Amino acid sequence: MESQNNKSLKDRVVEIAKSWQFRGFLISIATIAVISMAFFHPDAMQGNELRQHDMLQGAAIGQEAQAYYEATGEKSMWTNSLFSGMPTFQISPSYSSNGLFSWLTTVFGLGLPSPANLLFMMMAGFFILLLAMKMRWYVALIGAIAYGFSTYFVIIIGAGHIWKFVTLAYIPPTIAGIILCYRGRYVVGGSLAALFAMMQISANHVQMTYYFMFVIAGIVVATLCGAIKDKKMQQWLKATGVLVVAGVLAVAANLPSLYNTYEYSKETMRGRHSELTTPGADEQTHEGLDKSYITQYSYGQSETFSLLIPNVKGGATAQPKQGKMTGLSIADLPQAQEMINTGQLAPAEGQYLDYVSQYFGEPEGTNGPVYVGALIVALFLLGCFIVKGPMKWALLVLTVLSIMLALGRNCMWLTDFFINYVPMYNKFRTVESILVIAEFTMPLLAMMALHKLITTDDWWKQYRVQFLGAFGVTMLLCLAGILLPEIYGAAVTAQDWETSQQIGRQLAQQGYPGDVVRMFSLDNPRIYSAIETLRMSMVSSDALRSFFIIGLGFIALLMFGLKRMPLKFVAVAIGVLILGDLYMVNKRYLSHDSFCTPELSRGNPFPKNANDAVILADKTLNFRVMDMPRFWSSDPSYYHKAIGGYHAAKLTRYQDMIDCHLTNILTGEASEADINVLNMLNARYIIGYDNQVIQNPDAMGNAWWVSSIEYVANADEEMAALDRIDPKTTAVADVKFKEILGEEATETALGDTIYETTYAPNRLTYEAESENGGIAVFSEVYFPWGWKATIDGEPAQLGRVNYILRAMRIPAGKHKIEMVFDPDSVKNTVGIASVAVILIYVSVISAVVVALVGRKKETEPNGQN
Repeated sequence: MESQNNKSLKDRVVEIAKSWQFRGFLISIATIAVISMAFFHPDAMQGNELRQHDMLQGAAIGQEAQAYYEATGEKSMWTNSLFSGMPTFQISPSYSSNGLFSWLTTVFGLGLPSPANLLFMMMAGFFILLLAMKMRWYVALIGAIAYGFSTYFVIIIGAGHIWKFVTLAYIPPTIAGIILCYRGRYVVGGSLAALFAMMQISANHVQMTYYFMFVIAGIVVATLCGAIKDKKMQQWLKATGVLVVAGVLAVAANLPSLYNTYEYSKETMRGRHSELTTPGADEQTHEGLDKSYITQYSYGQSETFSLLIPNVKGGATAQPKQGKMTGLSIADLPQAQEMINTGQLAPAEGQYLDYVSQYFGEPEGTNGPVYVGALIVALFLLGCFIVKGPMKWALLVLTVLSIMLALGRNCMWLTDFFINYVPMYNKFRTVESILVIAEFTMPLLAMMALHKLITTDDWWKQYRVQFLGAFGVTMLLCLAGILLPEIYGAAVTAQDWETSQQIGRQLAQQGYPGDVVRMFSLDNPRIYSAIETLRMSMVSSDALRSFFIIGLGFIALLMFGLKRMPLKFVAVAIGVLILGDLYMVNKRYLSHDSFCTPELSRGNPFPKNANDAVILADKTLNFRVMDMPRFWSSDPSYYHKAIGGYHAAKLTRYQDMIDCHLTNILTGEASEADINVLNMLNARYIIGYDNQVIQNPDAMGNAWWVSSIEYVANADEEMAALDRIDPKTTAVADVKFKEILGEEATETALGDTIYETTYAPNRLTYEAESENGGIAVFSEVYFPWGWKATIDGEPAQLGRVNYILRAMRIPAGKHKIEMVFDPDSVKNTVGIASVAVILIYVSVISAVVVALVGRKKETEPNGQN
């Protein structure tokens, strides 16, 4: 019996290996790998690297923790390199349980060199999804190319949003598992969903995962509608149960990251508003980010047509070049130089074009448009008419919803509703990034339409009206852009007028006469006309390009419908059109010029300047630096413990301190109270706007005794008290800390001392000596959990004073104080995560066995035709 089973298994493996579908799978994987390498040729093979902006920021703010790990082998979950100290949960999260599955990313990327591996992952995931939806392998390959080359994905590689990219790459195969499960393949579908959900959650980009919960909800509703119609509720309920278990396992496998991020978010700008009451607070949401911050990056209404015409708003504000973002002005366009050469513009007037961006959409700028491909838009529109069933409607609704939500401040009635009533929506900014949903749903429905055409006998007779309508509408939209490009918006924006006024003021201040100022502005009709001509030419040129791509696709499919061209030629033609279209557009935003050679990459991305050298020569233990010119930059964090920095999820109380005190220093309006705040943060060095570094003699050091403490009722009173107290002698605290810090402080005696003896980012020790004991204040940011304090090895409690600092009541005598950041939540969640990972692996092995040995005949996915 055993030999018979072995023989059956062997026969099954041989049968799969010989099948045309399996050969198609291998051909597709090889094609995806070749395309991925070709797009990044020769850089991927030569070892050239992208020094992406966001990756450099991460390297700078994570340098202290990284250096500590290299020196000790210990991973610190706290760093003092930015904003005077904060957890690393959202900087460089790392948990031991992640090591059980992090290697899978290398496997899924086929071991290709970076960043070709990323592009491969994006295409391979969508390919798996389309196979799960029972599409022919060549249709799945075309869809994989369309999804992977959607411009936003390539643009975020250049920007360094790697974990966002990885999250998006793992979402399609997660949904593939969901589809299979609702087909009745519970073991295979459930294990696939659990495995890839685990991987996408581990990429730690909660915003992208959150957005695709809308997609998953739409698919679940679509399959429910199909199950009700087909009277298969038992199968739907069973599949849903399996997927709930898969989801629980995926979440449990990432519990350390999810739980600690959730708890941390409660103390950050993303988790709640300030406790301070300010004018206009009643207009804000109770929790989450401010509306203005949420909608800061919103898509323009006419900019939505970039899905069809990439340069409908001029493309990008800047592009990466050898590790730096380089602005793109209309002066870079060949036509601009031609205008000067032909006398349409004087050379002096031509200089003005250097100040005019190629992008003329929303004022905040962009790294590039969201372009899904002209032919994909046409096929998507066709799918809206010829694909039947709830799944089509789910994809259509999700597409429209994502486009409307991406408008943000340009569609506030819907944005307000989601901010106020949809859970967690107010935790995320850059609402235009929700277009990732449309980038998923549009190629998916487009491939469903293409599959419908090639599998329908004589589709021309059945669908010719819909076909002519879909392709006709998209070609007319392109034709409008060719003939009347201004239909998609004015070429000169309010931002351009503001820039013109700024230039005029600068010229006037430099003593230039009025006629020169007017000549070098938008009031000069020659300059105005040149800008309008150049920008409109970008729109019409790309509209013509999209028109021809759709037209060629139309001809290929028409020839197939009229039986004038065989299917294999049509498939190749459509694939080449989609690939060629997206390939060339993406090269505008990420090309060979974006890469650094290995020699340049090995260099320090943050070269040490003269001020850095002066400060680093000071071997005083643990002090901070106030770099005023670069306060909002991550760069100073590479070498110093910075008062400022860059992070999207800084502690809310520290942001309050920035708003109420530190900003005044930056604007030159500092009061004595503002300087006191800087001193209590132990800013030993200050770099001014003249780029001169000065040593601050009034910095209060690492710790000091206070003679008195004032208790107040709320945050407003606590912040207000900082305007009148001297933090060297007096501390102010919320009344809720009275039990920890005591009724009152004790007068300090001559000879009382407290000083720091050792420093590590997650471990601080002090020696304290006092005659009467009392309250010591530490120039360290207070965080409500994770920090464990001891006095002579015995547990002690930390309080919060001066709005953001730690304090402790210490008894009389000589004592050793220690503070260690060691959250119990990390230890407690790692064990659960490890068990969940093992269970997922067991389910995957079971799925492989089921797939090889054989399975029941699967049913069609509910909600899809």
